[in-house]
Amino acid sequence: MSNSGLLQIVRGACGHDCPDTCAWIAETQDGVAVRLYGDPDHPFTRGVLCAKVNHYLERVYHPDRLLYPLRRCGPKGSGQFQRISWDAALQEISARWRRDISEYGAESILPFSSAGNQGLIQHSSLDQRLFSLLGVSRLERNICGAVAHEGLCATQGSGVGVNPEDLVHSRYIVLWGTNTMVTNLHLWPVVEEARRRGAKIVVVDPIRTRTAAAADWHIAVRPGSDTALALAMMHVIIREGRIDHDYVSRYATGFEQLSERVSQYAPESVTEVTGVSAADIEKFALEYSGVGPSLLRPLIGLEHHRNGAMMFRVLACLPVLTGAWRHRGGGLARSTGAFQYSMLNMEGLLQLGLSQRFARSLNMRDLGRDLCSTALSPQIRSLLVYNSNPAVSLPNQHLVRAGLEREDLFTVVHDLFVTETAKFADLVLPATSQLEHLDLVPSWGHHYVSLNQPAIEPSGESVANTELFRRLARALNRDEPCLYESDEELLRTALQTDHPMMRGITFDRLRQCGWLHLNHEEDWRPFAAGGFPTSSGRAELWSGKLQSVGLDPLPSAGEIRRGAPGTLQLISGKTLHFLNTGYSHQEPHRRREGVLQIEMHRDDLESRGLCDGEFVRVCSSLGEIVAVCRSSRSVQRGVVWMPFGGGQDALGVSRHVNNLTPEEPTDWGGGSGFYDTFVEVLRATAIVSE
Repeated sequence: MSNSGLLQIVRGACGHDCPDTCAWIAETQDGVAVRLYGDPDHPFTRGVLCAKVNHYLERVYHPDRLLYPLRRCGPKGSGQFQRISWDAALQEISARWRRDISEYGAESILPFSSAGNQGLIQHSSLDQRLFSLLGVSRLERNICGAVAHEGLCATQGSGVGVNPEDLVHSRYIVLWGTNTMVTNLHLWPVVEEARRRGAKIVVVDPIRTRTAAAADWHIAVRPGSDTALALAMMHVIIREGRIDHDYVSRYATGFEQLSERVSQYAPESVTEVTGVSAADIEKFALEYSGVGPSLLRPLIGLEHHRNGAMMFRVLACLPVLTGAWRHRGGGLARSTGAFQYSMLNMEGLLQLGLSQRFARSLNMRDLGRDLCSTALSPQIRSLLVYNSNPAVSLPNQHLVRAGLEREDLFTVVHDLFVTETAKFADLVLPATSQLEHLDLVPSWGHHYVSLNQPAIEPSGESVANTELFRRLARALNRDEPCLYESDEELLRTALQTDHPMMRGITFDRLRQCGWLHLNHEEDWRPFAAGGFPTSSGRAELWSGKLQSVGLDPLPSAGEIRRGAPGTLQLISGKTLHFLNTGYSHQEPHRRREGVLQIEMHRDDLESRGLCDGEFVRVCSSLGEIVAVCRSSRSVQRGVVWMPFGGGQDALGVSRHVNNLTPEEPTDWGGGSGFYDTFVEVLRATAIVSE
């Protein structure tokens, strides 16, 4: 940046909550980023960015970008603020926190964050150190990922799976509950290459997504009944002798008990609940167990049901029974995130041992209930939000917003924009973009680790998360040296690991290369010879651990929710131009997405006397949204689809699909059954006339 007029190239990586974790290249001139593009040398990114990140510079230089600290000067929710200094903001926060700690105890303060920035140190580092020392309430971040991880662990002891790039070696790929072409864009070329080599691509999904339409076979399962479908597959596989008995006898336990359980799940017995014919279940089971290597690719969607953990537990049994783990490209591939984090020096980075006493944990799913609770002791008095927009992303938005409206709640939001949550804040603090700070970016969708190097100086007075917590520590008169380490020191600490797969992956090499592949052999098969990290050392088809906590020790269908007669099951999904709630404030992205719509089967439209293209009220027990209804062949009868995220409903009112969703707890794992929401759809003529 010191060479005036010269074009400079800076390597970095996208920090969005996405499995692709794209390596990018920023070109800057005179301290301004003039171009951003995917790194053509990165084997997974392949020079391509998604429809959102292609416009990332518009986000960085957006005229509505927060540049200075703001203090509320109007009613909560009005979005009325005035500019203040950082010193004034920090003084106000420290004074309020000291008072809350003195009067109510440290647990009256709740830090709330999620995956808005998935870089390692901007996601979790100095914040966790400071909160441990203060003794504030802890947050269980279980809204995404935790349920799937717990379900997989119940069978195979961890969430470790196949290297996603090894899908090219698969010959039967099942994309189960994932819209790969939209939410995992860079995996699709790998899938296509596998198909060119002879693989069959099957999609199991209640919705005929873009991915399902591009597959060789779409199995339109009823929402939440995936467990019953998988158990019926096991019934066929065992009945037809398609078991790899050598693998099961060596590396699994509980086969006899499982065989007895799945004898109850003949294909004919689950046809009604799954919506899949017995003939198709038979065909699916025989193809999956007969064509190899076979690969299951579930991602996020399945865990958003009441029986979400059981879904992953059940799926994890299939590659054990068939011995698919033996083969390159065989087994199951979900998130690689926990796998990568397990190799890093997270203990040294987080220093959770700093905590001097027990602090309660609150589930992020229940933020609305907790903010509004009068029984919670102590009541939440101060809320710090960063890397998140809970007024939109959590279930039961009405209750979340009711909590944020409390006049006695002191709320601070650190973000790039005045989000829906920030409108309720007492103080809003400006955050840096990914182009403006240093970070290490592990991936939850491939086996590359990337270094994000700052390409430009922070805009205005924005600061990175790490710098925010240094300033808060200083304002609170904390003198522990661990609270003031630089970003580079934090990264070097995280990389101080003797894990063999991290050998040679150093800060200096990453700074030079931008990204590096995990250090494992090319043909890496995690469970080819067993080695499951369970208490027994085997895959647990029968789980004593589950039994000990009062859960079914065997795979089962779990609780499959069905609504009241006449209601429709609501499924929400990601879209091309919004990332959860990100980018929804930008007019070009809203224009590309168009008006909020609800997709319905033609029979469901006609039975309600509705016409394609008219305004409708989508109502649940918690609230309603106005949308345009569309007759769609992508949904089955009794199911409707709406996009997740976005900024406004069809009347221009700031409402989102989570106006409709309750805090449905999952079977275990602490998640939320977003997709177990049932709605009615009614003509909205009266509302439109207002």
